[in-house]
Amino acid sequence: MSTPEPRPVDRVTERRLHPVTPLRRAWAPIAVLIGWAVHDPDQARRHLTHLTTTTLLVGLAVLIPAAALYGFLTWWFTHFAVTDTELRIRTGLLFRRTAHIRLERVQAIDVTQPLLARIAGVAKLKLDVVGTDSKDELAFLGADEARALRAELLARAAGFAPDSAREVGEAPSRELLRVPPGVLAVSLLLTGATWATLATALVVLPVLWTFTHSPWTLLALAVPLLGAAGAASVGRYVKEYDWTVAESPDGLRIDHGLLDRAHETVPPGRVQSVRIVEPLLWRRPGWVRVELDVAGSANSLLLPVAPRALAESVVARALPGVAVPPPSSLSRPPGRARWCRPVWWRGHGVVVTDTVFAARRGLFRRTLSLVPHAKVQSVRLTQGPVRRALDLADVRVDTGANGTVTAGLRDAAEAAALLQQQADRSRTGRRDAQPDRWMT
Repeated sequence: MSTPEPRPVDRVTERRLHPVTPLRRAWAPIAVLIGWAVHDPDQARRHLTHLTTTTLLVGLAVLIPAAALYGFLTWWFTHFAVTDTELRIRTGLLFRRTAHIRLERVQAIDVTQPLLARIAGVAKLKLDVVGTDSKDELAFLGADEARALRAELLARAAGFAPDSAREVGEAPSRELLRVPPGVLAVSLLLTGATWATLATALVVLPVLWTFTHSPWTLLALAVPLLGAAGAASVGRYVKEYDWTVAESPDGLRIDHGLLDRAHETVPPGRVQSVRIVEPLLWRRPGWVRVELDVAGSANSLLLPVAPRALAESVVARALPGVAVPPPSSLSRPPGRARWCRPVWWRGHGVVVTDTVFAARRGLFRRTLSLVPHAKVQSVRLTQGPVRRALDLADVRVDTGANGTVTAGLRDAAEAAALLQQQADRSRTGRRDAQPDRWMT
């Protein structure tokens, strides 16, 4: 009786990163020297003054080839491979490290291209994995190779066979919304943080000059203030430029960036809560900002600015089956809440629908937080001494993204009933929730 021949074991093909990667790695030794010089500038200046021209040239002749060799070796000893069940990343020059990333635990895969990477035609692949705080990444791959690898990994995570995963390609997408650059610029000009920082600089700097007459003291305060104003306006404009949201079977795709382009994905079913932010100066044009809490992901912004109606239609894609309650449906706290929080008590409100727990806070910068019942992890009722005296309480809803949504300044009896009802809705919502699936 003849025995069947054993099937040949498929060898896993390991691949290297793009050949331009050593240029990125070569900066590490130089960055260490720059960091030392910034940390201790006096000592660095003393060492430089004692160096002769010949010594400096010899040092550069040794440092530059050593940095290049370091970059080459780290690239040479870095490999990655895709198996039937995982992505392996093997790194390390002296100490070897192999990361085994299970494909079924991959939540999102983002493709980013810094400015120099765009010029060189390469891209960085970042992976969000369940149970990890930091992202694993492959930097750098060819731009086309990065997109093809992303599509293959998502196809395998969705359950496609390894042989067909490479042929699936990137899932088709349909554009939902694109933020015009002019609207983004005007919205940033109408943001209070930028003008508040500039107003602080205009008031504080002259007063400081009057008392000190020290240009160095003035400069030490002016640089952080102007930097904060720039980050709140110019920095955000560069980052959020050409913001595009598209819908695909693997989730909501977000593309943005003027200099550094980022291609991010909001995984289906992983959104724990949504915040619709409405600054005071945005109310006349009817604009809002939409932020997210995604379990295990760093993606936190869905829309930088958009008309409210369009924003609500995109929120319905991020939270399937959830409708944004109209502002008129929110119930305000009782009048005695003004003794606990004068003026600002009017900004609080809460409403509970069949699908979502919604709470609003803020008077000048309104924030409406939405938590689907199926995403609620725990519900708490809290009372401080002042609230107990006024017969008030707060209902806090905790989500799976370590976030908390609070319905503040409620009547104590109403809060107790809300606590019990929300606990029942959460159990029912988790039982009836559909499983999270990719590419279905």
